[in-house]
Amino acid sequence: QVQLVESGGGLVQAGASLRLSCAASGRTFSSKTMAWFRQAPGKEREFVAAISFSGGRTSYADSVKGRSTISRDNAKNTVYLQMNILKPEDTAVYYCAAFRRMWDWVNVDSSVEYDYWGQGTQVTVSS
Repeated sequence: QVQLVESGGGLVQAGASLRLSCAASGRTFSSKTMAWFRQAPGKEREFVAAISFSGGRTSYADSVKGRSTISRDNAKNTVYLQMNILKPEDTAVYYCAAFRRMWDWVNVDSSVEYDYWGQGTQVTVSS
């Protein structure tokens, strides 16, 4: 069982930065690929970024590539998403997710590969 709790969201102006955090419980964190997804009002949930269990591999959606950095601290059971140069179109609820298999890195941009989700944190970017 893995529990995920996101934090760090808020209301910011365009061009600002935010760092989201996701604290995980459970003993399998360091063996799981972790990811961030987001869902804007009226839209489907979409992939943002993923990081492998070791932190050695990362993947980003084109919409955030170059502006965002995903990282993890396995000693703290925490994954982060640093977002810079925020745009109004980044407005969404951001969810942290844990991969359903250990030691795996396949289809990391697909939500069906994740079986544990946090409750989400709201990010609102004003123009």
